[in-house]
Amino acid sequence: MNEPIKLLGIVGPTGSGKTALSIELAKALNGEIISCDSMQIYKHMNIGTAKPTDAEKQGVPHYMLDILEPNENFSVNEFVARAKEHIIDISSREKLPVLVGGTGLYVDSLINDVNFAPMESDEEYRASLHKLAKEKGNLHLHNILVDKDKNAADKIHPNNVRRVVRALEIIHLTGKTKTEQDKIAKPANSPYKSILFGIDMPREELYERINKRVDIMLGDGLVDEVRDLFGMGIKPEMTAMQAIGYKEIADYINGNCALESAVEKIKQESRRYAKRQITWFWNNCKINRVLLQECNESFTAISQFAKNALHN
Repeated sequence: MNEPIKLLGIVGPTGSGKTALSIELAKALNGEIISCDSMQIYKHMNIGTAKPTDAEKQGVPHYMLDILEPNENFSVNEFVARAKEHIIDISSREKLPVLVGGTGLYVDSLINDVNFAPMESDEEYRASLHKLAKEKGNLHLHNILVDKDKNAADKIHPNNVRRVVRALEIIHLTGKTKTEQDKIAKPANSPYKSILFGIDMPREELYERINKRVDIMLGDGLVDEVRDLFGMGIKPEMTAMQAIGYKEIADYINGNCALESAVEKIKQESRRYAKRQITWFWNNCKINRVLLQECNESFTAISQFAKNALHN
């Protein structure tokens, strides 16, 4: 029987410092990084996704960044398949795969080697749900999902209409909820031996970091980045443009609100997203929560803990 592949994971809410910690741990533990971020997969979207720059990477190889054009769709199944190839390659070179990101579904599906079965679609039913959302609002549609599959609804923002529609479509097509389908897709045993760290900090400190980061994004040219995407023919309704920061700036560019309102909305939505991420990750008993202050002051102890856990 093959030995399980060792994995290190760094997770946490947006703005918590995952990138910096993961790079330092990768350098200390001979690792290479696999991004688990559903928006950093897109090319031309660097500022609003807080994608690490070449300087920030410090020579550490990164994978699953810039793999798609913004007009392309991508499923969690495709993510797991591609990331798994990188894990096998990195491990075969006797290096440590380091998973980093805040997209809980990507992290969980990868570590547990989830395989979602291909499923048919019902375009007519899907169109009717999109029409309902336009007529009665995104929250109305989300509340329908709450009634049918609360567990799935808790993990999907009401404004992410595409995912809400897909969760309802799964019920419509199979008679089973997305939650039930996910349980079927998860194998009994994972092929990996993993240790996960989740960066934690007082909520007020996290929100302050988020607000400052949004201001930095604006200063770095987020508005121009969104204008460039429009220039490439990327439409506001496309999946990539639903990312926090992009849809709000798109509204500003299209004359639907003032820049100040768009910026405040980005900060508000980022804080709400961080709250949902915290709920997701802290409900996972496998995650070792570490305070950001501990990361800074006790880095050696954390890296040694990871090394011991993976080799025992």
